[in-house]
Formats: sequence, C-alpha cells, structure tokens
Amino acid sequence: MPRIYVGTYAKYNNGSIAGAWLDLETYSNRFAFYQACAVLHFDETDPELMFQDWEDIPDRFISESSLAEDIWPNWIELDDDTRALCRMAWDNVDDSMTVEQVNERYAGSFDNEADWAADYWDGTGMLEGIPEFARNYIDYESYARDRRLGGDVTFVREGGQVHVFTNN
Repeated sequence: MPRIYVGTYAKYNNGSIAGAWLDLETYSNRFAFYQACAVLHFDETDPELMFQDWEDIPDRFISESSLAEDIWPNWIELDDDTRALCRMAWDNVDDSMTVEQVNERYAGSFDNEADWAADYWDGTGMLEGIPEFARNYIDYESYARDRRLGGDVTFVREGGQVHVFTNN
C-alpha cells in the first residue's frame, strides 16, 4: 500500500520528527491528501511538508518535499498487478514509459528466454512452412540472445520467471 510519513521542516529543524504515516489509497486525489497533511500539522500556520519516508511509491512520483501531480491516475489507482509490472518496467527498461506504454510493450512471462523465442516464432507464423522434424533444430536460445543483444527486447528475471518487454 502506498504510504508516506509526513512531517514538516520546522519540526525537523527543531529536533522533532513528529508526523504520521498517511495511506495514499485513503484519499481520492492529491488535493485531499494535502488537506489531510494540513490537518495533521494544524499547529503550524503554513507547514512546509517533509516526506521523511515512503513505501510502495516509485521515485518518479515523490521526493522529500513534493508529490507528482499525476500520481493518482498513474499509480494510486492501479491494481497491484499493474503496479508490479510498471515498477519492473521502470526499474529495468525505461523509467519514462507511461502505464499504457508498459502494457503495450509487455510480451509476457516465460520460464526462460528460449521459451519466449519459441512462443514468438509460433505466434508470428515464423514456423509456417518448416517441417515438424526440422523445428527441433531451431536454436531458440541463440535467437533470444540475438534479439536481446540487438536491442529488440529486454528480459527481466523476477519471481522465477523471465518477463519480456519489446523495445519499440
């Protein structure tokens, strides 16, 4: 669950880390979150918020003193599976991709790179016209390696699987 420990710079500069963990899924949008922060630090006239710690929020959406405007549609509102896929893509492929681009470029998960290559050959029709006995001689492992080295795909090993992203 995405959450932030919210303190203020004034309290911190006076030797206090007083604040609280706020769960972002509790708020309907960024404005509602900032309202809750103001209520939390009602003892300051104009609290300068300090996000002292956070969990389950990619760095692209947060810093010590700011929260990205697009965090609600592009992170908070995502289901857990989509969040995991986006984090994997942003950490290993391209951190500037949108959620839509992550979904478009994701080619699935496989036991290994060769299994992806075999599936790719089958799914694209590359096996058509090749006699059944000759298919056993196709070196899918080398094909997958060549596609990776050529910059066509990125393989991410996670959770005992190889996740594949195309590099269009």
